This record gives sequence, structure tokens and C-alpha cells, in this order.
Amino acid sequence: MENKPIARKLRLLSQLMELHNENPFKIRSLANAAFKVDKLPYPAASKSFEELEKIDGIGKSTAAKITELLQTGTIAEMETLLAQTPEGVVEMMGIKGIGPKKVEIIWRELGIENVGELFYACNENRLVEAKGFGLKTQDDIRKAIEFRMASNGKFLYAQVQPEAKKLIDEIKGIFPGALVEFAGEFRRCCEIISELTIVLGSRDEEIAFNTLRQSELIRNISTNENHISGELENGLLVDIICIDKRHFYSELFAQTGDEEHVKAVLTRAVDTIDQPISEEHIYEKASMDFVQPELREGIVFIEKAEKKTLPHLVTYHDLKGSLHNHSTWSDGINTVEEMALYCRDDLKLEYLGMCDHSKSAFYAKGLSIEQVLQQQEEIDHLNKKLNGFHIFKGIESDILYDGSLDYPDEILKRFDFIVASVHSILKMEEEKATSRLIKAIENPYTTILGHPTGRLLLSRSGYPINYKKVIDACAVNNVVIEINANPLRLDLDWRWHQYALDKGVWLSVNPDAHRREGFLDMHYGILAARKGGLYKERCLNALSLQEITAFFEKAKGGR
Repeated sequence: MENKPIARKLRLLSQLMELHNENPFKIRSLANAAFKVDKLPYPAASKSFEELEKIDGIGKSTAAKITELLQTGTIAEMETLLAQTPEGVVEMMGIKGIGPKKVEIIWRELGIENVGELFYACNENRLVEAKGFGLKTQDDIRKAIEFRMASNGKFLYAQVQPEAKKLIDEIKGIFPGALVEFAGEFRRCCEIISELTIVLGSRDEEIAFNTLRQSELIRNISTNENHISGELENGLLVDIICIDKRHFYSELFAQTGDEEHVKAVLTRAVDTIDQPISEEHIYEKASMDFVQPELREGIVFIEKAEKKTLPHLVTYHDLKGSLHNHSTWSDGINTVEEMALYCRDDLKLEYLGMCDHSKSAFYAKGLSIEQVLQQQEEIDHLNKKLNGFHIFKGIESDILYDGSLDYPDEILKRFDFIVASVHSILKMEEEKATSRLIKAIENPYTTILGHPTGRLLLSRSGYPINYKKVIDACAVNNVVIEINANPLRLDLDWRWHQYALDKGVWLSVNPDAHRREGFLDMHYGILAARKGGLYKERCLNALSLQEITAFFEKAKGGR
């Protein structure tokens, strides 16, 4: 069992204990231990009971619970509490913004035992009757439930990718001579996937259809004409379209782009395209350049394809460095040196930008001014030690409520670059959120605007902003906008990349890595960047070490 599932179990146990009013000291101790286990740089499962109890923040009691979990798959104390708690009440604790104390009031005082009843109570304005609940709290809970309900049946691209690859490999194994390709949302690299579409072109589509219908690749199979539908074990819907091989490319084209894009291309075709030999052939008939699958959303890139001015999309191999990363100085798992060596030796990059959390981020061990100076001394030492590689001194500076950054100017000017991000007080009206960001953008020390909306896909929609005003401010102040590559964020949203590029704004694909493996999220950041039409000439971390050094020096000189 990996660390995260262990941490989740410990966290659930602490929440159940709080729900049932058990010893507050034990609750805090268990919650702290859950956080500690999640951040361990090694598998907790590899340690003995004696080794676990010696880990700072765990101790004998929690070590016993972890050992019991690893040996039996559960914790007896947790099972006892679960038996005393309605299943719907446990589910309520998973709603953002409702802690165990509020859930206890909802359950014990209002008699509400599941999320459906809670949503109904919010709409009936019943929650305001309970102690500690006002209209705003009730409205926040209702919105959280609505967002949760809307997310059912939807998955992050990163969640789907391993299962999708496994499925298509199995289909290719069954039909070695067939043409097989993803279509739909997955082929367009959408950040959220609601259905996995696959087109199968075979010389005998009826045999292929019957073979798949009898296979065990997908569950709950149903058929409709030449479609085989079902779902994977995780609940993701699957639609496999069996087609005669000669019609494969026309079907693949029709199933890949959204309806608006497909219609726009076909209406421009000079004659009927019956049996195209490739997708390129279809675009050629429409007097257009071939449009990459990622760009087949609406008509944004139709005119560029007609004028032969489509961007040469950025690729993962274009990246020369990684910016916005965290180390053990704040809430990261690996040291600065370990992060740097991984970038240099494993990823073959030229530079690393360290951006640990700033002092306001107390929850993430944000750096005091003294720690900033100490870290910069360490980076100076490492830069002398590491051949052919450079570490830039950065910080992820919190944008405070009034839009200011949380260090004085004499400290801010010591950094090579600064990522300015919002981490607290996320509930704002659009006007306030926008003005807050613009003030931070106008700060002469801000280099990059980090995850501009603070969204977490499928769990938090992010604060509302006026995108055009924020992007315009970045253009005027020569501030780069981050494409946060964490698959939960992918923020700035790809739908605004073109507007930013048209305004001359640089974008940067940043992994926000808190451990070495986190650098791999840049793959997902690149997919989002490609959907937005980003090309390497405007991607900050596609610059070479020499080029980005000059970029940072010019930015500092402009202050």
C-alpha cells in the first residue's frame, strides 16, 4: 500500500473521531500523522513497527494503526466508528467546506443523513436554522454539492490515460491487421473525459463487431448499429465504433473533432470525400492545412488552417528547463540538489527554477526572510558544484488580499524570478479577484502569474476573474502567465491561450513539482498548451539556459 492511501485512511479516522466527539488531542495527533505519512520520501509500508514509531509526528499509537492497516487492510477502530455512522454522513464529510463539526450538526440536529437530503435542505433554506450556519454558508454548501453532482461520470485526462492505453493495446492485439485509433475527447486531449471513443476499421466489420461484443474488455455491453458501448471498471463510458476499413479515416475525422469543427471543414470541401486515404486528405480537399486533433475545438483555428498560418505546436522535447518547483525548504519531498540532479541527469534539462512557498504560506512551511537567504546561499554553492546546469533563485510569493506580495522589496529584488500566486481567501467576487491579480501583476518584481484562477478540476471551480483584463495587464507589464501542469489544475485554461498569445504574452509550462516525479506532469501541461495553440517561440521554458538568463536579467533591469 502506498503512502497516500495510508494517509487517507488515517485522515478519515481522525474525521470520524471528531464527528463522534472523541479525545481532541488524539484527533489532532492522528491528523498530523496523516499529513506526515503523505509527505514521507519513502514508502511507509517498507518500515517495521519499530521504525514507524520513531518517525517524527507518528509515534507508537499511530504506528500500531498503520501496521494493522498494512496487515489486515483496515483499522478496527475505524470500522467501529463507520458502523456507528450512516454511509451518507461519511459521504458528506467529503464535500469541500464542511468539516466534521458542521456535519455533526447537520446529522444530529437537522436529521440529515445523505448528500441528497442536504441539497434539498439547502434549497429549502433549512440550513440557516442550525447553529453556526448562515445564508452564505448554506449557499456555499449548495454550490459545492452542485459542482460535485456535475462532476459525476467525469474523469481527469491523467486518470483515464493508463486505462485507455491498456484498452486500445488489447484491441490492437485482437485485431492485428485493423486500423485502430482513439477519437473524441481523449484524442483531442481534453482535460476532462466523460467518454472514451475508439474507431476500429476492419476488413470485416461484422466479425470485428461480434468478437468485441463477446469479449470481456468492457462491462455492461450494449449494441446499437455498429456501436459497442459499455464501461470500464472505474465507471468510464466506452464507445467502440466498428467500421469498414475503407471508411476508417472519414469516421475517425467525424468522431474526433467537435460538431462545429467537423461541419466547418466539410462545408469547405470542394467535392464529396467518400473514402479518404488519410485525415490529411480531408483537409486538403477543404483547401486547408492539416489541423492537429488537439485543435479541433470549434472554429478557432479554421481561418489559420485556410491561410496556412497554423502554429507549429510546442512539444515536450522543446522544453529546456522546469520553473516553479518546491523542495524540502517548504512543503516539498526532495532537496534542492535532488531536484536539480533529477532534472539534469534523468530529464536532460538545462536549468531548474526553485520556487518554494513564501512566508505567508504557514501551512506549507513558507520561508522566512532568514530562510530565503540561507536557501540562496545553498543554491549559489550548488551552482558552483553542478556542471552544465543552473538553478535559478525563485519564490512562489503569496498574493495577499490587497494584491501585494508578502516580502519587502529589498528581499524581492534578490530573486532571479518570482511566481506570484493566490493561495488564501479564494471566495471573492469577480471584480475583487480581478483587481487583486492586476495589482500583483503590476508589482515590478512579479515575473510569472501562477495558476491564475486557483481552480482544481472536478472539485473546485476557482475564483471568477475577468480574463481579458488580467491578460491585458500581463501584456502591459511583461508578466508571463503560467500553465500549471498539475493535471488537477491545468490553469491557465487552454481556452484563453490564444488571446494571451495574440496580446504578446509569454506562457510557461510549470509542473509545480513537490517531488521528483512531479516533473513528469509537464507532459499534461504540454497537452493543455497544445490545445491552446502554444508554440515554442512563446513558451518561456522552451528557451535555452543562455536565452532565459537574458530574459530574467532584462526583466530585472526593467524594474
